[in-house]
Amino acid sequence: MIEITESAQAHFRRLLEKEDMPDIGVRLAAVNAGTPKADVSLVFAGPGDLDGEEWAVDCHGFTLWVDGASAGFLDGARIDYLTQGMGGQLQIRAPKIKGEVPGEGASVIERVRHVMEHEINPMLASHRGSATLESVDADGVVYLRFGGGCHGCGMADVTLKQGIETTLKERVPEVTAVRDATDHDSGAAPYMPRTGH
Repeated sequence: MIEITESAQAHFRRLLEKEDMPDIGVRLAAVNAGTPKADVSLVFAGPGDLDGEEWAVDCHGFTLWVDGASAGFLDGARIDYLTQGMGGQLQIRAPKIKGEVPGEGASVIERVRHVMEHEINPMLASHRGSATLESVDADGVVYLRFGGGCHGCGMADVTLKQGIETTLKERVPEVTAVRDATDHDSGAAPYMPRTGH
């Protein structure tokens, strides 16, 4: 359920009346949902801008269209308009937009993916790098593919063993080892070039 306060509804009504757009509503979507970069997109939308998968929330004088694929991440969201001095500010709080920590019943892959997206990749991004989960085998061995500045980096082995493997083993006890599935010789822009190549 999404809450849109009366002050937010009044704000949207004023904007829509000013533009004289009777068939226009407001479309809310999650961008990069389930990741640390998650954000919301709130735009005016007419019938031609909708894909038919949206959920309709009837408001006083307009419709709030919620992107269907974003609905789970926007559940519990609150849209408010705060008056401050001579103006105001729209405030959107969506507590589930960055994803929820997988519970005890979640698979090893779900838990590894969550740690990769929320802890490891933000750290690797500081070196223009990333790592993608390829697979987890039956013995708990995680296979990763490095990208960006980590692809071909001379420190990838150290990052893998001392950073990524240690973190994954702490957070997901079923992980027994982490292996690199990357062809580092094809790296085009490594953060630190490999020696001897």
